[in-house]
Amino acid sequence: MSPGTDLVTALLGIWFGVGLMIDAWAHSNLTELETFFTPWHAVFYSGFTVVSGWIIWQVWRNVRAGRQGPAAVPTGYLAGLVAIPAFAAFGLADMVWHTVLGIETTIDIFFSPSHLGLVVAMLVIITTPLRSAWNAPDIGARPSLGRLLPALLGLAFAATLVSLFLSYGDAMQYRPERIVQALSMLQDSGAGPRPVGPRPVGPSAERVAVGMVVTNVIMLSPVLFLVRRWLLPFGSVTLMYTVMVLMPGAQTAFRNVPILLSFVAAGLVSDLLIRRLRPSGERRAAYWAFAGLSAFATWSLYIGVASATGGGLPAVPELWTGAPAVAGLIGLALGALFLPDAVTAEPVPPGAAGPVPPGAAGPVPPGAAGAERA
Repeated sequence: MSPGTDLVTALLGIWFGVGLMIDAWAHSNLTELETFFTPWHAVFYSGFTVVSGWIIWQVWRNVRAGRQGPAAVPTGYLAGLVAIPAFAAFGLADMVWHTVLGIETTIDIFFSPSHLGLVVAMLVIITTPLRSAWNAPDIGARPSLGRLLPALLGLAFAATLVSLFLSYGDAMQYRPERIVQALSMLQDSGAGPRPVGPRPVGPSAERVAVGMVVTNVIMLSPVLFLVRRWLLPFGSVTLMYTVMVLMPGAQTAFRNVPILLSFVAAGLVSDLLIRRLRPSGERRAAYWAFAGLSAFATWSLYIGVASATGGGLPAVPELWTGAPAVAGLIGLALGALFLPDAVTAEPVPPGAAGPVPPGAAGPVPPGAAGAERA
């Protein structure tokens, strides 16, 4: 597909994703949701309708041009096409589920079978521009921000779906003062003596620590996935992190703006690290360094902004000094998992590892594989 077509797919996917954010806001901030037929469901399912119609239209255009079967489906669009009827089926199941069993209002909403089916199908649909770009012959190893924009938007909104269904471990939902209180051990968390008198209502230190680990993995993994494939243009991570903070922002009605902005700033720092380190599939050491440093910077900013806007540094120094270090080590571990061995610039053709037939060309000269990337 052309970059323009992928961009339209991504923009319609934004409609789809924002509709889900509005629905998440309603479930988190309104009470007595007693019906499936709500304005926010209308926005959500209308988003599904328009992006699905657009994908189907691209296939229909190819059919009219004379292509048949799988050849009529644009590269990268097949999985999204298959996910459309799956999403519709789970949407019908969700309506029946709510009609019979009622509307979920607590953590059970994230474990509903119909909801899980919807989110998986939705994730496949909105990542269509990513799969298209992944296979595009013209994109190269160093795409521009404009060329990569549809893929970035698709993957970033996919990450918001993951963060929504792991909201019970989302560190972005806490207000600055609650983070400072938790890391000061001001709430009885079983790790120390119970304080005398009333205790502040908020998350425990353990809950914030677990939230930092979960959120660290959710936010960093998509970036490492892309960095292994491309040298990301400046601004890519900032854009992705800006999109990723929208879901927890919607769930909290944007009552924790300073914390959300700390992640936008972390995206900018990550972009600077990419420019300086140039991590890639071939530069494993740089890739690992980026993974660890990006995570360390993100959570240093998280605690720094919480301290600056939430009443000062937490009272337990081991927590506010060690938490970013733990995040950095987890980032380093993710880097090693994503890239255990350096990869070549050019994909190895099928059968290249087999025996060389008589009369075939000799071995590729050293360094030739990296010529195009250079």
